[in-house]
Amino acid sequence: MPAARSAPVAPLSKVDFEALADFRYQLRQFLSFSEKAAHEAGITPRQHQALLAIKGFPGRDHVSIGELAEQLQIAHHSAVELTDRLVGHNLVTRRNSTEDRRSVFLRVTKKGENLLAKLSLAHRAEIQRMGPALQQLLDRIDRESGNSRTDQAK
Repeated sequence: MPAARSAPVAPLSKVDFEALADFRYQLRQFLSFSEKAAHEAGITPRQHQALLAIKGFPGRDHVSIGELAEQLQIAHHSAVELTDRLVGHNLVTRRNSTEDRRSVFLRVTKKGENLLAKLSLAHRAEIQRMGPALQQLLDRIDRESGNSRTDQAK
């Protein structure tokens, strides 16, 4: 079956590339901040991401190792190794499911919650600091692509 044809796409201009590069730079600055904050808290950035993925999972306070792997976009065996390290630092507990003994659920411990709360407050402050610049950049990208948010809302 042939691929569906899409509408022609306008070529990108130098200004488009500049806006996209600036957006990538802003994201990288935030990620750099996040990595440094995690290291200063005594954990790796991946451990911080795991704690946040578990605590912030929609609708419940636990995740399976498979769900953690999906959230972090890592292989299942890597999620198992990460879980082992988190359990070893008393940041996460691991419990077998009562319904399916093959399933393992992870929960953030009190120690993990305290650490995550400190990191999350710092991250929220950094997002609030960066917010206006990011909003201006997103507006610029919208304007330059001819897709303003007000046009999309119509």
